[in-house]
Amino acid sequence: MVLKKKIIVWFRQDLRLNDQEALWTAFQDDAIIIPLFIWSPKDEKKWPIGNASRQWLKQSLELFSDSIKSKGSRLIIRQGAVLDTILEMVDEVKADGVFWGRCYEPYNIDLSTKLKTALKKKNLIAESFNTRLLFEPWEIATKQGNPFQVFTPFWRTCQKMSENIKKPFPEPETLNSVPSSISSESISIIQLKEKNHWKFTTQRPWEPGEKGAVKALEHFSKDGINQYSEERDRPDHQGTSRISPHLHFGEISPRTIWHHLTHISKRTSNTQKKDEIEAYLRQVIWREFAYHLLYHFPHTVEQPLRAAFNEFGWEQEKNLLKAWKEAKTGFPIVDAGIKELLHSGWMHNRVRLIAASFLIKDLLIHWIEGARFFWENLVDADLANNTMGWQWVAGCGADAAPYFRIFNPVTQSQKFDPDGVYITSWLPELKKLPAKWIHSPWLAPLEVLKQADIELGSDYPYPIVDHDEARKKALSLFEEMREKTKD
Repeated sequence: MVLKKKIIVWFRQDLRLNDQEALWTAFQDDAIIIPLFIWSPKDEKKWPIGNASRQWLKQSLELFSDSIKSKGSRLIIRQGAVLDTILEMVDEVKADGVFWGRCYEPYNIDLSTKLKTALKKKNLIAESFNTRLLFEPWEIATKQGNPFQVFTPFWRTCQKMSENIKKPFPEPETLNSVPSSISSESISIIQLKEKNHWKFTTQRPWEPGEKGAVKALEHFSKDGINQYSEERDRPDHQGTSRISPHLHFGEISPRTIWHHLTHISKRTSNTQKKDEIEAYLRQVIWREFAYHLLYHFPHTVEQPLRAAFNEFGWEQEKNLLKAWKEAKTGFPIVDAGIKELLHSGWMHNRVRLIAASFLIKDLLIHWIEGARFFWENLVDADLANNTMGWQWVAGCGADAAPYFRIFNPVTQSQKFDPDGVYITSWLPELKKLPAKWIHSPWLAPLEVLKQADIELGSDYPYPIVDHDEARKKALSLFEEMREKTKD
C-alpha cells in the first residue's frame, strides 16, 4: 500500500480555488491537503496590512473558508510568526512538504527563502508557484538582460510573450477532509486597529470573495469595457472595472482576466471593442510592471528610484498634511477624493492622481506620506502598485511623469467632473453651488455663496495654498535639485 503525501498548502494573497496552481498541483498529486492561512502582520515589517484592507480580508477569508468547506475540507487559520508557525504545523501533522503561491514584497521574498531553506534541511518538499502574475518578474528583460524601467517596451515585450500565458488551472472537484484534531483559530483574530468607519459594502457595491470577483469581471466585460478608455477617467461615472481589491487578495487571477477578455476580443468583429479590451489589458500589464519594479528595485518602497530626488527640498508642514488627510484643502476635487477614501476605502484612479499631485507638488510634502496614508485606508492597497503610483506622480520613479507636469486641481476637476456630480456626492455642503463655481468656490461671488448657504471658512474651507504660487515654488525646488545633482 502506497501512502499518500501530506501537503500543507499555505495561502496568502491568493484566496481562491480557481487557477490556484499550488492547490491544483497538490490535488493532482493525490496528496492529502491541509489548507492553511497564517495571520502574521508583524512579518510584514514596516508595511503591515492597513485597516481598510483588514476589513476586506476578514470578509474574503470567511468566504474562502466557506468555499473550502463546500469541497469537503476546512481552512486552518493560525497566528504567529510565519516560519515558526509553519514548521510547528509540519511537525504537528507530520507533513511531507509545503506548497504556496509566491508574493513579491521584499519581506515576503525573505520569508519564502528562509522557509525553503528550513524545509529542505528537514528533507521535506518545498515548492512555490506563480499564483499572482502573468509573468514572473525575472522572465521579462531588455535585450541587454536588464530589468525594464520604461513601460512601453515592457508592454510590447509582454504582448509578444502573451501566447505563452498559461490557461487558468481548474478548481479541484473535491478536497479531503481535515482531521478535527488539527485546531484552527477564528477569523476574529484579524482585528481592526481602530473603529471601523469603512462602509464599502453600502457606499459602493463591493462583493468581496472569489464569486464577487467573477461577477465584477463578467459585469465589466459585458457593460463597462465598451467605453473604457474614455470613461475610466470620469469619477462621476462608473467607468472602471473595480477589480483591483479582488486582484490584490487573489480572489481572481490576472490569467483569468487575460484569457476571458482575449477570448471576447477574438470572437468580436467590432474594432472599437477590440481596442477597448487592449486598453484594459494594458492596465493589467501596468500592474505587472509595478511588480517587475518592486522585485528588481525593492528599495523603492521607501527610497526614490531616481536617486537625485534624495536631494529634493521637501517641506515638513504638518498642518498642511493634516488638512489634506482630513479633506480640508479647500480644493473640492481633492477633498472629495479624500472623503471617498475615508468613507468607502477606495478612491477613483483619476482622483488618486490629482490628490497625489496636490500633496507632492502643491504642498511639497514627501510622497512617502501619501503612500502610507493610502496604504492604511485603501481596500486595494498593494505595495507594488502603491509604490509605483506615488513615485510616478512625484517624478522620481520608473517611466515617471516629469516633475514639471503639475496637475491643476481646478482644470482637472472641470475636465473630469464637469457638472460636479462626483464632488457633491462626497461634499454635500456644496450641492447648492452652481456647476460654474463648484470647482473653485473661493472665486464665486458673495451673492452666489449666500444663495448656496455657504460661508467660506465655516461651511467649507478657503484654499490652503495658491496653486499658481505653489507651482512656481515646486518648479524652483526642482531646478535647485537638478543643479545640486549635475554630474
